[in-house]
Amino acid sequence: MSKHSKFNKGDTVVVIAGKDKGRKGKIQKVFPRRNALLVEGINTYKRHMKRRDEQNPGGIVERNRPLSTGSVMVLCPSCGKPTRIGFLITRDEKIRICRKCERKL
Repeated sequence: MSKHSKFNKGDTVVVIAGKDKGRKGKIQKVFPRRNALLVEGINTYKRHMKRRDEQNPGGIVERNRPLSTGSVMVLCPSCGKPTRIGFLITRDEKIRICRKCERKL
C-alpha cells in the first residue's frame, strides 16, 4: 500500500456515478496510471467465453471491469460517510485523512 495514493487496496468505497450508483464494495486492485480501480462486485459484465479444454468449459462468465476513480468516494471508517481524502504532511510522513471528520484513514 502506497502512502501517496488516495485509493488503496482494501479501502471500502461507494459508487457515486454510473449504473452501480449507491453500491458499496472493497477495492481489489488499483491502476494508478489509468486512474482506475477494480472494486469487488461492482461494474460486472457478462463475457461469452469459448470452450478451451476440460477445465475451461466456456459459456457466459461474469467479469469485473475497472471503474474510474472519479466515480467513487472512500467511506471513512470512523464517521461512516463518503468523503474526499486529504493529506497531513509532517516532517517524516504523509498521512491520509478524512476531509469530513479530520481523522486518520
